[in-house]
Amino acid sequence: MSDDDLKAEIERLKAENENLKEEKKKTVKELSFKVSAKGAMSVYGMGRFPVTLYKEQWEKLLARVEDIKQFLKDNEADLKTK
Repeated sequence: MSDDDLKAEIERLKAENENLKEEKKKTVKELSFKVSAKGAMSVYGMGRFPVTLYKEQWEKLLARVEDIKQFLKDNEADLKTK
């Protein structure tokens, strides 16, 4: 390959890499679940780190779904979104 061919290939790969980065930013992250080594449930895709709770903790949290929704509604002005 000549120098011109190599330069053209590098430019093509750089453009492809930028396109892939942009596509990744645009995609909505799906939530995924995993059982940890210690038996807790982790939820991935909500932020930088997973949210990990044990079964009893998830059950307590889920039992209060309506309270959580009401709290979010009541405090909407003070809460931020990403």
